Amino acid sequence: MEEFSFMTILAVFEEIFGRGLFWTMVAVAGAITLAYLFVLFRDRSMSMRKFLLAQLSMPIGGIAAVWFVMLITNSGMRDIGGPIDWLVLLGVFMAGAIGFAILVYVGQSLMRGKSADI
Repeated sequence: MEEFSFMTILAVFEEIFGRGLFWTMVAVAGAITLAYLFVLFRDRSMSMRKFLLAQLSMPIGGIAAVWFVMLITNSGMRDIGGPIDWLVLLGVFMAGAIGFAILVYVGQSLMRGKSADI
């Protein structure tokens, strides 16, 4: 592979997850991002209490993301070989953790409404 482009990455992700699942995940991530922006504009500030609870939930999201990828790709921890595999696994964990924290924050904000954090 001599060229590294966005289309190459897109093709790899579509091959790993399947076209339907990949684009569904992109759509869900886009919807959560829009909901997060809505909450930020509506509240005009971040609630530190909700933010703390969202951060505490990050390990759950990271573990769930690693489990999901292992399930979809039909592989396990025994298949991890070199350092790049560990870096990819760490990246998946971090992406899942951050995404889940945003989801938890949005969920709290939409259920509880605007709070007066002091």
